[in-house]
Amino acid sequence: MASQDWVDKDFYKILGVAKDASDADIKKAYRKLARQHHPDTNSGDAAAEKKFKDISEAYSVLSDPDERQQYDAIRAMGGGARFAPHGAGSTANGGFEDLFGGLFTGGGGRQPGGFSSAGGIPPEFADLFGGGFGGGPAGYQRAPQKGADRTASTSISFSGSIRGTTIGLREPDGEVIDVRVPAGIKDGQKVRVRGKGQYGPAGNGDLLVTVNVKNHDFYTRDGDNLRIHVPVSFPEAALGADIEVPTIDGEHVRVRVPAGTPSGRTLRVKGRGVKTSKGTGDLLVTIDVAVPQNLSKEAEEAVKAFAAATTGADVRQGLAAKARL
Repeated sequence: MASQDWVDKDFYKILGVAKDASDADIKKAYRKLARQHHPDTNSGDAAAEKKFKDISEAYSVLSDPDERQQYDAIRAMGGGARFAPHGAGSTANGGFEDLFGGLFTGGGGRQPGGFSSAGGIPPEFADLFGGGFGGGPAGYQRAPQKGADRTASTSISFSGSIRGTTIGLREPDGEVIDVRVPAGIKDGQKVRVRGKGQYGPAGNGDLLVTVNVKNHDFYTRDGDNLRIHVPVSFPEAALGADIEVPTIDGEHVRVRVPAGTPSGRTLRVKGRGVKTSKGTGDLLVTIDVAVPQNLSKEAEEAVKAFAAATTGADVRQGLAAKARL
Protein backbone atom coordinates (compact mmCIF):
# COMPACT_ATOMS: atom_id res chain seq x y z
CA MET A 1 0.00 0.00 0.00
CA ALA A 2 1.31 3.46 -0.85
CA SER A 3 2.03 5.80 2.03
CA GLN A 4 -0.41 8.30 0.54
CA ASP A 5 -3.17 5.73 1.22
CA TRP A 6 -2.04 5.49 4.82
CA VAL A 7 -2.57 9.23 5.20
CA ASP A 8 -5.88 9.30 3.35
CA LYS A 9 -7.49 6.25 4.97
CA ASP A 10 -8.61 6.11 8.58
CA PHE A 11 -8.24 2.42 9.36
CA TYR A 12 -9.60 2.85 12.87
CA LYS A 13 -12.79 4.36 11.45
CA ILE A 14 -13.06 1.63 8.80
CA LEU A 15 -13.03 -1.04 11.52
CA GLY A 16 -15.16 1.06 13.84
CA VAL A 17 -12.68 0.99 16.75
CA ALA A 18 -10.96 3.65 18.85
CA LYS A 19 -7.33 4.65 18.20
CA ASP A 20 -6.31 3.00 21.46
CA ALA A 21 -8.24 -0.22 20.72
CA SER A 22 -6.65 -3.43 21.94
CA ASP A 23 -5.59 -6.23 19.60
CA ALA A 24 -8.58 -8.24 20.78
CA ASP A 25 -10.98 -5.40 19.93
CA ILE A 26 -9.45 -5.02 16.47
CA LYS A 27 -9.68 -8.74 15.82
CA LYS A 28 -13.30 -8.87 17.00
CA ALA A 29 -14.29 -5.91 14.81
CA TYR A 30 -12.62 -7.43 11.75
CA ARG A 31 -14.29 -10.80 12.26
CA LYS A 32 -17.73 -9.20 12.38
CA LEU A 33 -17.19 -6.96 9.32
CA ALA A 34 -15.48 -9.66 7.24
CA ARG A 35 -18.40 -12.02 7.73
CA GLN A 36 -20.87 -9.26 6.80
CA HIS A 37 -19.14 -7.96 3.66
CA HIS A 38 -17.34 -10.98 2.22
CA PRO A 39 -18.02 -11.25 -1.56
CA ASP A 40 -19.10 -14.88 -1.27
CA THR A 41 -22.05 -13.77 0.84
CA ASN A 42 -22.72 -10.68 -1.33
CA SER A 43 -22.41 -12.07 -4.85
CA GLY A 44 -22.34 -9.33 -7.48
CA ASP A 45 -22.35 -6.51 -4.91
CA ALA A 46 -19.45 -4.23 -5.91
CA ALA A 47 -19.91 -2.00 -2.87
CA ALA A 48 -19.61 -4.98 -0.50
CA GLU A 49 -16.48 -6.19 -2.31
CA LYS A 50 -14.85 -2.74 -1.97
CA LYS A 51 -15.82 -2.61 1.69
CA PHE A 52 -14.27 -6.05 2.22
CA LYS A 53 -11.01 -4.90 0.65
CA ASP A 54 -10.97 -1.79 2.85
CA ILE A 55 -11.50 -3.69 6.09
CA SER A 56 -8.89 -6.27 5.01
CA GLU A 57 -6.37 -3.49 4.45
CA ALA A 58 -7.23 -1.91 7.78
CA TYR A 59 -6.86 -5.16 9.70
CA SER A 60 -3.62 -6.00 7.88
CA VAL A 61 -2.01 -2.83 9.20
CA LEU A 62 -3.56 -2.51 12.64
CA SER A 63 -3.03 -6.18 13.54
CA ASP A 64 0.72 -5.89 12.98
CA PRO A 65 2.44 -4.01 15.87
CA ASP A 66 5.25 -2.60 13.68
CA GLU A 67 2.98 -1.47 10.86
CA ARG A 68 0.45 -0.03 13.27
CA GLN A 69 3.23 2.03 14.90
CA GLN A 70 4.42 3.25 11.50
CA TYR A 71 0.82 3.99 10.43
CA ASP A 72 0.16 6.03 13.59
CA ALA A 73 3.40 7.99 13.02
CA ILE A 74 2.58 8.78 9.39
CA ARG A 75 -0.99 9.79 10.28
CA ALA A 76 0.35 12.07 13.01
CA MET A 77 2.48 14.05 10.51
CA GLY A 78 0.23 13.49 7.49
CA GLY A 79 -1.39 16.90 7.65
CA GLY A 80 1.82 18.72 6.71
CA ALA A 81 3.27 16.18 4.28
CA ARG A 82 3.33 17.04 0.58
CA PHE A 83 4.74 15.56 -2.58
CA ALA A 84 8.41 16.54 -2.93
CA PRO A 85 9.19 18.98 -5.77
CA HIS A 86 11.48 17.90 -8.59
CA GLY A 87 14.93 19.29 -7.98
CA ALA A 88 18.23 18.68 -6.32
CA GLY A 89 18.23 15.75 -3.94
CA SER A 90 14.87 14.47 -5.12
CA THR A 91 14.23 11.41 -7.26
CA ALA A 92 12.51 11.45 -10.62
CA ASN A 93 9.28 10.26 -9.06
CA GLY A 94 9.28 13.03 -6.46
CA GLY A 95 6.23 11.45 -4.81
CA PHE A 96 5.03 10.67 -1.34
CA GLU A 97 6.71 7.30 -1.54
CA ASP A 98 10.10 9.08 -1.79
CA LEU A 99 9.64 10.82 1.54
CA PHE A 100 8.61 7.71 3.47
CA GLY A 101 9.98 4.88 1.35
CA GLY A 102 12.04 3.50 4.24
CA LEU A 103 8.89 2.74 6.20
CA PHE A 104 7.51 0.25 3.63
CA THR A 105 10.03 -2.58 3.76
CA GLY A 106 8.04 -5.40 5.35
CA GLY A 107 9.63 -8.82 5.54
CA GLY A 108 8.59 -12.44 5.24
CA GLY A 109 6.75 -11.99 1.94
CA ARG A 110 4.27 -9.54 3.46
CA GLN A 111 2.93 -6.96 1.03
CA PRO A 112 2.71 -3.30 2.13
CA GLY A 113 -0.65 -2.77 3.73
CA GLY A 114 -1.81 -6.31 2.80
CA PHE A 115 -1.65 -9.93 3.85
CA SER A 116 1.03 -12.44 2.93
CA SER A 117 1.49 -12.72 -0.81
CA ALA A 118 0.62 -16.40 -0.49
CA GLY A 119 -2.59 -15.88 1.42
CA GLY A 120 -5.93 -14.09 1.32
CA ILE A 121 -8.03 -13.86 4.42
CA PRO A 122 -5.87 -14.28 7.58
CA PRO A 123 -5.54 -17.93 8.65
CA GLU A 124 -7.01 -17.20 12.07
CA PHE A 125 -10.27 -16.23 10.36
CA ALA A 126 -10.51 -19.23 8.05
CA ASP A 127 -13.39 -20.59 10.15
CA LEU A 128 -15.54 -17.65 9.03
CA PHE A 129 -15.95 -19.06 5.55
CA GLY A 130 -15.03 -22.72 5.88
CA GLY A 131 -11.32 -22.30 5.17
CA GLY A 132 -11.91 -22.40 1.42
CA PHE A 133 -10.25 -19.13 0.50
CA GLY A 134 -6.77 -18.32 -0.69
CA GLY A 135 -4.91 -15.62 -2.56
CA GLY A 136 -6.05 -13.71 -5.59
CA PRO A 137 -6.61 -10.19 -6.91
CA ALA A 138 -9.36 -9.59 -4.36
CA GLY A 139 -7.56 -11.38 -1.54
CA TYR A 140 -9.80 -14.45 -1.67
CA GLN A 141 -10.95 -17.26 -3.92
CA ARG A 142 -14.41 -18.73 -4.09
CA ALA A 143 -15.25 -22.12 -2.65
CA PRO A 144 -15.73 -24.99 -5.13
CA GLN A 145 -18.97 -24.56 -7.03
CA LYS A 146 -21.68 -27.09 -7.83
CA GLY A 147 -22.23 -27.95 -11.50
CA ALA A 148 -24.93 -26.16 -13.51
CA ASP A 149 -28.44 -27.60 -13.85
CA ARG A 150 -29.66 -29.04 -17.14
CA THR A 151 -33.20 -28.93 -18.56
CA ALA A 152 -35.35 -31.31 -20.57
CA SER A 153 -39.04 -31.80 -21.37
CA THR A 154 -41.35 -34.77 -21.85
CA SER A 155 -45.03 -35.55 -22.49
CA ILE A 156 -47.14 -38.01 -20.51
CA SER A 157 -50.71 -39.23 -20.70
CA PHE A 158 -53.50 -37.75 -18.63
CA SER A 159 -53.73 -41.05 -16.78
CA GLY A 160 -50.00 -40.90 -16.00
CA SER A 161 -50.40 -37.44 -14.49
CA ILE A 162 -53.20 -38.65 -12.21
CA ARG A 163 -51.69 -41.95 -11.06
CA GLY A 164 -48.00 -41.10 -11.39
CA THR A 165 -45.54 -42.78 -13.73
CA THR A 166 -41.88 -43.32 -14.55
CA ILE A 167 -40.35 -42.30 -17.87
CA GLY A 168 -36.90 -42.89 -19.35
CA LEU A 169 -34.88 -40.09 -20.95
CA ARG A 170 -32.04 -41.25 -23.16
CA GLU A 171 -28.72 -39.39 -23.13
CA PRO A 172 -26.66 -38.92 -26.35
CA ASP A 173 -24.22 -41.54 -25.05
CA GLY A 174 -27.05 -44.06 -24.64
CA GLU A 175 -27.52 -43.77 -20.87
CA VAL A 176 -31.16 -43.83 -19.80
CA ILE A 177 -32.19 -41.58 -16.91
CA ASP A 178 -35.31 -42.71 -15.03
CA VAL A 179 -37.57 -39.82 -14.10
CA ARG A 180 -40.23 -40.50 -11.47
CA VAL A 181 -43.31 -38.37 -12.09
CA PRO A 182 -45.41 -38.03 -8.91
CA ALA A 183 -49.16 -38.61 -8.90
CA GLY A 184 -51.18 -35.45 -9.36
CA ILE A 185 -48.56 -33.48 -11.32
CA LYS A 186 -49.94 -30.56 -13.32
CA ASP A 187 -49.23 -29.63 -16.91
CA GLY A 188 -46.05 -27.52 -17.09
CA GLN A 189 -44.69 -28.49 -13.67
CA LYS A 190 -41.04 -29.56 -13.31
CA VAL A 191 -39.51 -32.70 -11.84
CA ARG A 192 -35.99 -32.50 -10.39
CA VAL A 193 -33.58 -35.42 -10.83
CA ARG A 194 -30.71 -34.95 -8.38
CA GLY A 195 -27.14 -35.21 -9.61
CA LYS A 196 -27.91 -35.55 -13.33
CA GLY A 197 -26.81 -32.04 -14.32
CA GLN A 198 -23.41 -30.69 -15.32
CA TYR A 199 -20.27 -31.81 -13.50
CA GLY A 200 -18.85 -29.47 -10.84
CA PRO A 201 -16.02 -29.67 -8.26
CA ALA A 202 -18.58 -29.52 -5.44
CA GLY A 203 -20.90 -32.05 -7.06
CA ASN A 204 -23.07 -32.41 -10.14
CA GLY A 205 -25.99 -30.12 -10.83
CA ASP A 206 -29.54 -31.42 -11.28
CA LEU A 207 -31.75 -32.25 -14.25
CA LEU A 208 -35.00 -30.25 -14.40
CA VAL A 209 -37.67 -31.96 -16.52
CA THR A 210 -40.74 -29.99 -17.64
CA VAL A 211 -43.76 -32.32 -17.84
CA ASN A 212 -46.43 -31.68 -20.47
CA VAL A 213 -49.74 -33.50 -19.89
CA LYS A 214 -51.83 -34.62 -22.87
CA ASN A 215 -55.54 -33.76 -22.95
CA HIS A 216 -58.25 -36.31 -22.13
CA ASP A 217 -61.44 -36.78 -24.14
CA PHE A 218 -63.69 -36.83 -21.07
CA TYR A 219 -61.91 -35.29 -18.08
CA THR A 220 -60.66 -31.71 -17.85
CA ARG A 221 -58.43 -30.65 -14.97
CA ASP A 222 -59.23 -27.48 -13.00
CA GLY A 223 -56.61 -27.14 -10.26
CA ASP A 224 -57.09 -30.33 -8.25
CA ASN A 225 -60.71 -30.63 -9.40
CA LEU A 226 -61.88 -32.64 -12.39
CA ARG A 227 -64.63 -31.43 -14.71
CA ILE A 228 -66.92 -33.64 -16.79
CA HIS A 229 -70.05 -33.07 -18.89
CA VAL A 230 -72.91 -35.57 -18.42
CA PRO A 231 -76.04 -35.64 -20.61
CA VAL A 232 -79.48 -36.11 -19.05
CA SER A 233 -82.87 -36.50 -20.67
CA PHE A 234 -85.49 -33.79 -20.54
CA PRO A 235 -87.69 -35.81 -18.13
CA GLU A 236 -84.69 -36.36 -15.82
CA ALA A 237 -83.90 -32.66 -15.79
CA ALA A 238 -87.52 -31.61 -15.39
CA LEU A 239 -88.63 -34.18 -12.84
CA GLY A 240 -85.33 -34.87 -11.11
CA ALA A 241 -83.39 -38.14 -11.11
CA ASP A 242 -80.52 -40.13 -9.62
CA ILE A 243 -77.87 -40.83 -12.27
CA GLU A 244 -74.56 -42.70 -12.26
CA VAL A 245 -71.36 -40.98 -13.44
CA PRO A 246 -67.85 -42.46 -13.86
CA THR A 247 -64.91 -41.33 -11.73
CA ILE A 248 -61.17 -41.17 -12.44
CA ASP A 249 -60.45 -44.29 -10.35
CA GLY A 250 -62.77 -46.45 -12.49
CA GLU A 251 -65.71 -46.49 -10.09
CA HIS A 252 -69.17 -44.96 -10.50
CA VAL A 253 -70.96 -42.63 -8.10
CA ARG A 254 -74.64 -41.72 -7.89
CA VAL A 255 -75.45 -38.06 -8.36
CA ARG A 256 -78.81 -36.49 -7.56
CA VAL A 257 -80.14 -34.21 -10.31
CA PRO A 258 -82.67 -31.87 -8.70
CA ALA A 259 -86.03 -31.34 -10.43
CA GLY A 260 -85.94 -28.36 -12.77
CA THR A 261 -82.17 -28.55 -13.39
CA PRO A 262 -81.27 -26.42 -16.43
CA SER A 263 -78.64 -27.35 -18.97
CA GLY A 264 -75.22 -26.02 -17.88
CA ARG A 265 -75.73 -26.34 -14.12
CA THR A 266 -72.70 -27.85 -12.33
CA LEU A 267 -73.06 -30.32 -9.47
CA ARG A 268 -70.20 -31.10 -7.08
CA VAL A 269 -69.13 -34.56 -5.91
CA LYS A 270 -66.75 -34.18 -2.96
CA GLY A 271 -63.42 -36.00 -2.88
CA ARG A 272 -63.57 -37.49 -6.36
CA GLY A 273 -60.99 -35.26 -8.02
CA VAL A 274 -57.19 -35.40 -8.26
CA LYS A 275 -55.34 -36.90 -5.29
CA THR A 276 -52.08 -35.17 -4.34
CA SER A 277 -49.85 -35.11 -1.27
CA LYS A 278 -51.73 -32.00 -0.14
CA GLY A 279 -55.26 -33.35 -0.47
CA THR A 280 -57.95 -34.42 -2.94
CA GLY A 281 -60.04 -32.26 -5.24
CA ASP A 282 -63.69 -32.68 -6.25
CA LEU A 283 -65.54 -33.95 -9.31
CA LEU A 284 -67.52 -31.16 -10.98
CA VAL A 285 -70.41 -32.54 -13.06
CA THR A 286 -71.93 -30.17 -15.62
CA ILE A 287 -75.42 -31.18 -16.76
CA ASP A 288 -76.23 -31.10 -20.47
CA VAL A 289 -79.93 -31.57 -21.21
CA ALA A 290 -80.09 -33.76 -24.30
CA VAL A 291 -82.64 -32.94 -27.02
CA PRO A 292 -83.81 -36.04 -28.91
CA GLN A 293 -83.10 -35.95 -32.62
CA ASN A 294 -85.64 -38.51 -33.84
CA LEU A 295 -89.01 -38.80 -32.11
CA SER A 296 -91.37 -41.69 -32.49
CA LYS A 297 -95.02 -40.93 -33.27
CA GLU A 298 -95.98 -41.51 -29.66
CA ALA A 299 -93.14 -39.32 -28.35
CA GLU A 300 -94.01 -36.54 -30.77
CA GLU A 301 -97.65 -36.61 -29.61
CA ALA A 302 -96.46 -36.50 -25.99
CA VAL A 303 -94.30 -33.45 -26.67
CA LYS A 304 -97.21 -31.70 -28.37
CA ALA A 305 -99.36 -32.45 -25.38
CA PHE A 306 -96.69 -31.03 -23.08
CA ALA A 307 -96.45 -27.89 -25.20
CA ALA A 308 -100.19 -27.43 -25.02
CA ALA A 309 -100.12 -27.90 -21.27
CA THR A 310 -97.47 -25.22 -20.81
CA THR A 311 -98.76 -22.64 -23.29
CA GLY A 312 -98.72 -19.84 -20.73
CA ALA A 313 -95.02 -20.29 -19.83
CA ASP A 314 -92.67 -17.81 -21.53
CA VAL A 315 -89.09 -19.01 -21.17
CA ARG A 316 -87.78 -15.78 -22.79
CA GLN A 317 -89.61 -13.39 -20.54
CA GLY A 318 -87.44 -10.38 -19.61
CA LEU A 319 -84.87 -11.10 -22.31
CA ALA A 320 -85.48 -7.78 -24.12
CA ALA A 321 -84.88 -5.83 -20.92
CA LYS A 322 -81.56 -7.59 -20.36
CA ALA A 323 -80.50 -6.81 -23.93
CA ARG A 324 -80.91 -3.02 -23.65
CA LEU A 325 -77.69 -0.96 -23.84
